[in-house]
Amino acid sequence: MKEELEPAATASVQTAIVADCLELVHRELLSRILVSPTFVRSERLCTLLTYVCDMSFKGRGAEINEQLIGHAVFGRARDYDSSIDGIVRTQASRLRQRLEVHFQHEGAGEPICLVIPRGGYVPVFEPRSTAAIPTPQPASPPATVPLPLTVAPAQLRRRTQWLPWALCGLLLVAVVVLGIREHRLTLAASTKAPTHLLWSRLLLKGQPTLVIPADSGLVLFHNISGRAVDLNDYLRGEYRAQPSHAPGFHAEASLSEWLSDLGDRRYTSIVDLNAVDNLERLAQRYGSGLQIRYARDVRPNDLKSGNTVLFGASEANPWVELYERNMNFVFHNDYKASVFSVINRAPKNGEPKQWDSVWDDPQRRVYCLVAYIPTLASNGNTLIIEGTSMSGTEGAWDFVSDDAHLMPFLKRVQRGDGSIPHFELLLENQNMNASAVQSRLLAWRVID
Repeated sequence: MKEELEPAATASVQTAIVADCLELVHRELLSRILVSPTFVRSERLCTLLTYVCDMSFKGRGAEINEQLIGHAVFGRARDYDSSIDGIVRTQASRLRQRLEVHFQHEGAGEPICLVIPRGGYVPVFEPRSTAAIPTPQPASPPATVPLPLTVAPAQLRRRTQWLPWALCGLLLVAVVVLGIREHRLTLAASTKAPTHLLWSRLLLKGQPTLVIPADSGLVLFHNISGRAVDLNDYLRGEYRAQPSHAPGFHAEASLSEWLSDLGDRRYTSIVDLNAVDNLERLAQRYGSGLQIRYARDVRPNDLKSGNTVLFGASEANPWVELYERNMNFVFHNDYKASVFSVINRAPKNGEPKQWDSVWDDPQRRVYCLVAYIPTLASNGNTLIIEGTSMSGTEGAWDFVSDDAHLMPFLKRVQRGDGSIPHFELLLENQNMNASAVQSRLLAWRVID
């Protein structure tokens, strides 16, 4: 009995070793995908891909569904209505497209391909048709020397037991080869900065880029006081001195005390934090760095040299005012009417004079603006990411950080010498639970 059970136990161990080797190969492939140029700037897609792969590695692939992903990855309620909120379907479609792009370009030499088949969300690792992993075949006896019929079963088992171990050896060799390849790619990337039509001009090697997130406390101040604050008021800090009465305000402290306390706080949004985190990763790839400064701590001289990235409309980041003088699309918030508008200073081609975003819009439209413009001293570049709401800012960042959307636009405005001009572009998105989906390009301007 012991002699009969021993081969089965050995086969079980061999199967487990093969499975571990395969998982190691698949995890290495996933790691290379996540740090590739196609994926490194898209945190959402990286998070989604990592989640479904981890579930599959744990043997829980059968549990993966739209509802589970919506809750675990995108923070939706467990019982949210996925027929109304299609964020999982939208992001999964983008993920499939991005995987195709990856394996057509930087991943073209990978022997294994990772796909998310349509109609589901379970990842599949499959050999590439052009570079399939060699599969060891059992050695066949010579045709002229037939296998004796008198060979004992135990002897046959001994002759074939080496096959699973040979497979393990081949897989381990594949892991080593892929590791060496990844190391060489990393060394090549570290010695030669990547090129990009936009980011190569904003994230210069050896030079820090100033990043100014929005002051969310200022937005709360606007909404409660009903009063706009321009850049001069913001710098002087006099906007904190408010009358001690306001309709509908009930608190133990006076309104002026409460607003003064709010004005002293340092708040920014999770959208800006995520964008800055992604921007930091980009800066590392380009050999650059970031100087992150809270809006209230910035001074005009800080904007006179070097490249700059600003997040938020002027009501959240008053420094945007300095650039709006030369911009076609500017934002205006009517607090009394609860209408946040994008003003079109010079309409053309049947464009409206303005686009309005209202809180009770049944289509939940929000507007997003990406402006790539010169610095105040015209000696560098400034990128402004703003929206009529937090989800609008998110939509603007999603567009500019996603080459699948950004590159077709840049190719459209690209000059004959290969460079790109400064530009503004306006997007319309739908707001779903404070997240932007279904981006649509409304209008754009080439500045120079």
